[in-house]
Amino acid sequence: MRIVSLGLSMWLLTATVSAQSTLQISLAHNSPTEQQTREQLERLLKAFDVSQWIYTKSISIDDAALPHSHPVLTLHTRHLKDDPLLLSTLIHEQFHWWLVQRDTDTQAAIKDLRQRYPSVPPEGANGEQSTYLHLLVGYLEWGADERLMGELAARQVIEFWSTDHYQFVYTTLLHDRRDIREVLAKHNLFPTGGR
Repeated sequence: MRIVSLGLSMWLLTATVSAQSTLQISLAHNSPTEQQTREQLERLLKAFDVSQWIYTKSISIDDAALPHSHPVLTLHTRHLKDDPLLLSTLIHEQFHWWLVQRDTDTQAAIKDLRQRYPSVPPEGANGEQSTYLHLLVGYLEWGADERLMGELAARQVIEFWSTDHYQFVYTTLLHDRRDIREVLAKHNLFPTGGR
């Protein structure tokens, strides 16, 4: 039994390393800060098993861009010296891909959120729709952050985001996390092993 368990563990470790090593990280300008951010990201990917939250393998690092998920997941260099924020940003953008792949369930969840929060500020690229979407993304991001960094560090990241960007979204998550979880659960929007 121990041999089977050891073999399975080795296979899972190999699969994780393989999934993360196939990420294609490109640099928009090949600037020193983009190169450093790529090195930081590669180091984080070796230290943290994010394989269960990888939904797109193409990542661009761009000094001049705000992070976004589509058409290519793009990170900026702002968090060059802050590992938890860069890791959380990667996870956040990956969850956009997860939800796009489940558009029917995502739209149904957004409809439920509209009933719970009939008036929200327009945060993000697509106004109110983006705000509702980010309530889902932010919840999933927080859960993954907890699994990766622990509860305290993850909460510190979410508290920072609540004063930085998507302020309504992250403040709402801090106050109504259970309600958002119920919406995600109702529409089967948790990745395997999530919650």
